[in-house]
Amino acid sequence: MREPQNKTFPIKLTLNCGGKLLDLSTPKVMAILNVTPDSFYDGGKTSDIGQVISQAEKHINDGADIIDIGAVSTRPKSDMVPVSEELNRLIPTIKQIKDHFPDVIISADTFRASVAIEAAKAGATIINDISGGTMDSKMFQAVIDLQLPYVLMHIKGTPQTMQDNPAYDSVVDEVFKFFLDKSSQLKTMGAKDIMLDLGFGFGKTLEHNYELLNGMQKYKNLELPILAGLSRKSMINKVLGTKASEALNGTTALNMIALQNGARLLRVHDVKHAVECIKLAGQIHLTS
Repeated sequence: MREPQNKTFPIKLTLNCGGKLLDLSTPKVMAILNVTPDSFYDGGKTSDIGQVISQAEKHINDGADIIDIGAVSTRPKSDMVPVSEELNRLIPTIKQIKDHFPDVIISADTFRASVAIEAAKAGATIINDISGGTMDSKMFQAVIDLQLPYVLMHIKGTPQTMQDNPAYDSVVDEVFKFFLDKSSQLKTMGAKDIMLDLGFGFGKTLEHNYELLNGMQKYKNLELPILAGLSRKSMINKVLGTKASEALNGTTALNMIALQNGARLLRVHDVKHAVECIKLAGQIHLTS
C-alpha cells in the first residue's frame, strides 16, 4: 500500500507594509534598534539621534529588511514607562530614520494601541506587539484600522510578572491554542497580514523555550509566517554560561535551527550574521 503523503500547509509569504510588498519566500531579517536606557543587551547604546542614525545605517548596510524600533524595555521586571515617555522616544526616532532612509521598512515595537497609531503616522508600517493584544484591549482594533502587518507574540503575564514561575501543561499546545484563538479573532475583524512570534523568554522557563524551538513545526498548521526572536537571550546564556555580550555564536546556532523548523523572519541584534545564516540555510535546502 502506498504511504500517505505528509500534508503541507500553504503559508502566506507576502506582507503589505503600507503599500510596499515584503516577500518572505526567502527568510528576512528584522534588525533590533532600541532607544531605551535599560534594554537587556543594548540599553543606552543609542542615546542620541546621531547614534540612532548610525546604527540604523549599519543595520541596512549589513542587509536588514526591517528596522524594529522599541522605546520601552520589556526585559523581566522592567519598569513600566509612561505613554508620554514612550512617544517622546519612539516617534522622533521613526521620523528621523524615515527621513534618512525613506525606503526602509520600519516596525514599531509597542504594546499600546495609541502608540501604534502615532507610530504609523510617523512612518512605521509594521506593528510588533509583545503582548499579543493582552496588555491593551484596543490594540487589535487599531491594527485593523491601520491595515498594517501585525506581529502577534505570546506572553504569559506581563514583563513585570512573566518569569514568576511560569507553568504549562504543555507549552507547545497552549501557545498553539493562544495563536489559534487570537489569529482567528484578528482575521474575523479584518486583519490581512499576521506574523507569529512564540515569545521566547516571555513567561517561559529554559525548558519551555527549547520545547517551543523543537516544536516550531507545529505552528505551520496555522498557515502564518513565524518570526523567531532568539537574539542573545538568556536561554542561550544559561546553557553556555555566557553573558548577552558573548552570545552571538549561540544566537547563530539557534537561528539556524529556527530556520530549519520554519521561521521566515529572524529578529536580531547582529544583522550580518543572520543574513549569512539565512544564506547557508538556503543552500542546505537547495541540496537536500
